Amino acid sequence: MTERAVERGDVVWTPSQDVLSTTVVGEFLDWVATHRGRRMSTHDELWEWSVRDLPGFWSAIWEFFGVRTHTPYENVLADASMPGAQWFPGATLNYAEHALGDLETGSDADEIAVLGRSQTRADVDLTWAQLREQVARARRALADLGVARGDRVAGYVPNIPEALVAFLATASLGATWASCATEFGPRSVIDRFAQIEPSVLLVVGGYRYGTKDVDRAAEVQAVRAELPTVRHVVDLGYGDFAVPDALSWPDLLAAADPAQAPPFEAVPFDHPLVVLFSSGTTGQPKAIVHGHGGILSEHLKNHALSWDMRPGDRMLWFSTTAWMMWNALVSSLLVRASIVMIDGNPMYPGVAWQWELAEATGATIMGASPGWIMACRKEGVDLRGRDLRIRVVGSAGAPLPPEGYAWIADQLGPRVQLNVGSGGTDVCSGLVQNNPLVPVWAGEISARCLGADVHAFDEQGREVVGELGELVITAPMPSMPVGLWGDDDGSRYRAAYFDHYPGVWRHGDWIVFAPNGSCHVAGRSDATLNRGGVRLGTAEFYRVVEEIDGVADSLVVHLEDPDGGNGELICFVATEPGRSLDEALRRDIATALRTSLSPRHIPDEIVQLPVVPRNLTGKKLELPVKRILQGTPVEAVASPDALAVPTSLDAVVDLARVRATAKETR
Repeated sequence: MTERAVERGDVVWTPSQDVLSTTVVGEFLDWVATHRGRRMSTHDELWEWSVRDLPGFWSAIWEFFGVRTHTPYENVLADASMPGAQWFPGATLNYAEHALGDLETGSDADEIAVLGRSQTRADVDLTWAQLREQVARARRALADLGVARGDRVAGYVPNIPEALVAFLATASLGATWASCATEFGPRSVIDRFAQIEPSVLLVVGGYRYGTKDVDRAAEVQAVRAELPTVRHVVDLGYGDFAVPDALSWPDLLAAADPAQAPPFEAVPFDHPLVVLFSSGTTGQPKAIVHGHGGILSEHLKNHALSWDMRPGDRMLWFSTTAWMMWNALVSSLLVRASIVMIDGNPMYPGVAWQWELAEATGATIMGASPGWIMACRKEGVDLRGRDLRIRVVGSAGAPLPPEGYAWIADQLGPRVQLNVGSGGTDVCSGLVQNNPLVPVWAGEISARCLGADVHAFDEQGREVVGELGELVITAPMPSMPVGLWGDDDGSRYRAAYFDHYPGVWRHGDWIVFAPNGSCHVAGRSDATLNRGGVRLGTAEFYRVVEEIDGVADSLVVHLEDPDGGNGELICFVATEPGRSLDEALRRDIATALRTSLSPRHIPDEIVQLPVVPRNLTGKKLELPVKRILQGTPVEAVASPDALAVPTSLDAVVDLARVRATAKETR
């Protein structure tokens, strides 16, 4: 079968005629008409209401989904200022209590809630009853270790059921959770966890990645040595790997009496639930604090109304514990959907493995990164003979080319909607994405998310349509951060999001909105590296490279692949006097990046420069270098009199010319 030819803007999926009677958002529209007297039938009408009447919309979300509070809220939005919006003052609740579901009757006790699939050990499945019991045991065990409201529990752990249990138990006590992926090197982990001063550190001794055993005992030891506030290190007991001198998580749970578990801690709306970390592009990673109420209300809305998720659905979305998609995966439990937790090499034993897993587990909603979709297309993966139950394919993390839209449509047919979105760690959700009520246009994100008043602004703060602009949010959302950890006066929070356009959130993405409300994201306006789904900031990269003997300075850029692949990572180094970039130094750089960060961050090319380009204030010129390598004339990028060394970009221009010539001759 020949793949259809598509161009940006071509329709590749349309809503069914009975969409209002077969989707959760249709049920919500009926509820709003009955209980609020407001009749709407289109996404545009619903979105307009959701951002013009914030109290009306968000109170409807609470009532429609039956949010349970220990004490009721006094009003919905006491202060709509940004920053500083005050949502649902007076309300007390607990995220974990909602995630665990029907605690009273246990009517779903024997239904599967969690499926753990791993290359390290055999399959692990948990029913709702087993999940509730394990969380109760973990709650008792953590309390016995001294964890209480306001404490922090950190997990240097993979995406496995034990991590989920630990997170929910932590949240149930009113403590705060933070996690890093096991493939992160010690420096990356320490830079994150040291900020929040955890009292308990959960770890694993290693894992299997495809056919390769990866021992992490030394890395765990390096991390724990730099976290003086940690009172207890607990080994989850993953596979055959072990951590010396650590408590055993299985033993702690076995000894804990679930009947003696402390009650769910009733906390205010903005009580810290989880700390997510930014990529560390311009320095130390930001420790972004999200609250119980914000994540609960946002994920109820997003999962049900945008992803059309409901009881009986099953979510499969490959993620590590370091990405906000892990939190989104876990929140599937809020709407009584089950989840598939995957650890290991997502491309082993072949590029089609996740589709095979979706078929085997009966996934109905599946995440597929743009790079992976394009890789499947390139490898000729054929899904048309598979027994797939998938209704929705979600895709995020990078732009998806129109050809990727066509491939999904051709392979999965008109019954399956491709839901491409963009958002981020900062709001732990989407800001723009497709939904059941609007068509899917190739290369485009179909609409703004409900409750997200997003627009494109030019440099002067004027809205633009049909041209590139900064993605901004002009009204508060409940899942905007409570703040940044340790930022007591809020100055870093304001500088991160509100300094450019006072009173308006600047997200850091370049975006183009079409007149019909669809859009496409043209990339970050910072220099974040994104390789194989692992996001990393350049500051973390430099901390590793510039500690190597022989390296005086460095600069890194990531050239994205227009076909959705990993792209090309180029590292520039200025060497110390008397030292050249020989093969030994190249090996040292590659080895340090592999061990301290991840194998995905080994550069494709390492280039020596006489001097690393910087501006007059000392900032490295990452984006100008990237634009030159992409073909932009140097005079359009930077003026020599704005450079600390006026000739510092000359070598980059020469390299760009050589690369362009080589490309033409291929």
